[in-house]
Amino acid sequence: MPLAGTSSDWKLAIRALRSRNYRLFFGGQSVSLIGTWMTRIATSWLIYRLTGSALALGIVSFAGQIPAFVLGPIAGVWVDRWDRRRTLVITQILSMGQSLALAALALPGIITVPEVLALSLFQGLINAVDMPARQAFLIEMIERRSDLGNAIALNSSMVNAARLIGPAVAGVVVAALGEGYCFLIDGVSYIGVVASLLLMSVRPAATVRRPTTAWRDLVDGWQYVSRFRPIRSLLLLMMLISLVGQPYTVLMPVFASQALHGNSYTLGFLVAASGVGALAGAVTLAMRRTVVGLGRVVFVSAMLFGAGLIGFGLSSWLWLSLSLMLVTGFGMMRHMAATNTILQTIVEEDKRGRAMAFYSMAFMGMAPFGSLLAGLLATRIGASNTLVLGGAGCVAGGVWFAAQLPAIRAIVRPIYVELGILPELAEGVQAASAMQTPPQA
Repeated sequence: MPLAGTSSDWKLAIRALRSRNYRLFFGGQSVSLIGTWMTRIATSWLIYRLTGSALALGIVSFAGQIPAFVLGPIAGVWVDRWDRRRTLVITQILSMGQSLALAALALPGIITVPEVLALSLFQGLINAVDMPARQAFLIEMIERRSDLGNAIALNSSMVNAARLIGPAVAGVVVAALGEGYCFLIDGVSYIGVVASLLLMSVRPAATVRRPTTAWRDLVDGWQYVSRFRPIRSLLLLMMLISLVGQPYTVLMPVFASQALHGNSYTLGFLVAASGVGALAGAVTLAMRRTVVGLGRVVFVSAMLFGAGLIGFGLSSWLWLSLSLMLVTGFGMMRHMAATNTILQTIVEEDKRGRAMAFYSMAFMGMAPFGSLLAGLLATRIGASNTLVLGGAGCVAGGVWFAAQLPAIRAIVRPIYVELGILPELAEGVQAASAMQTPPQA
């Protein structure tokens, strides 16, 4: 996982920050996401403290993620019709209210599992709209389309820097003050991202009036993603990873307390280690000069993620578990970010919101079923065996995608040529060769 590079490499890695709107978004989100990860850790620990049940962890996670599956396609139609910045302002304000409601119940110690369940469901409804809107709005925030892949990788870096800081801070805050203060900090942190959205200068006419009905748009979006082989294959692999791999986060409190005999500090360190690996994966992607070759990254990363899960499920030593969390986070983030970048590059512009809604549906919408399945399996065959099975499924998915890749490349290549991606690469190679070849007499 090398991160070393020249100064020009690092300038290349942050080139999307040349766009003022994206700089504002990056700054605001960097603050808010730390609070978001604090809430995730505090919620998991709170539920496990109140119930001691892996199944309860799965149920609460299911409630928070199932709206993305049910409402995802409909939300994509809305995102293609509404003003995306205004939509994000509304979703962030509602998320702020949800976190403050958790704090108001947790601080006096009167919070119950049904209340956490209801508020998790409410946040899931918000996320069902927020995620596709955020993904589709990204293209409007950057001034150069060629910076899109870098912006996606920087987003992933931002999420995982927060994933590194947030859980570590949450572990300390929960142990010293309780879960309620994590929720309060998260609620206040939303001020930064709301302010950044309001300060942006976005071109008008973000709302698109369509002569077709919303139902027709929904059907068109489904037909597009299901019939276009590159997008279909990417989403199918993402669905598998989300179903059998992503739920490892739900079982983290079980491993922290039982397999490793730890506490909330241990949980924070495990999640933070995964965040370090994920951050390394995102940074290495940000330093790439082109999207060419990301197909191979997709399947290799899926297999690496699965291998990390298998090892973690079998480990009973903290040092080994932390090391495997680095591998797991690295593989997971490279797979997710590479998939997102390819999708955003090849998708037709008028279907962007719907395509990204199906991406959100594959990424987050399958996770609740995986969380519920993981909770049920963990109660029957144990958390360790559950994780080993999930890791094996991810490895198998990577092998399947590798077999699909030659056909996918044949379809995507003309799109890259039309976008100017392949000619630019060829010109760069020719220029480099000319510099190395002595001039002819």
